[in-house]
Amino acid sequence: MQSMSARDAKNAFGRLIDMARAEPVAIEKYGRSVVVVMAVEEFERLTARAKKQAASAASDRRPGPDD
Repeated sequence: MQSMSARDAKNAFGRLIDMARAEPVAIEKYGRSVVVVMAVEEFERLTARAKKQAASAASDRRPGPDD
């Protein structure tokens, strides 16, 4: 994952978008990562995966007819 300072992200927003479309970019403030910018396709893939995992975990916890 690449990283960029918040100042650089502000001053070169177009470059940040180009970088984030290729891979997630960590934005740093005072040398510490505070947010990640990523392509919408990657975000949608991750949220769909998380929803599937949550649904699977919920169905695993449901009591069956013998419980």
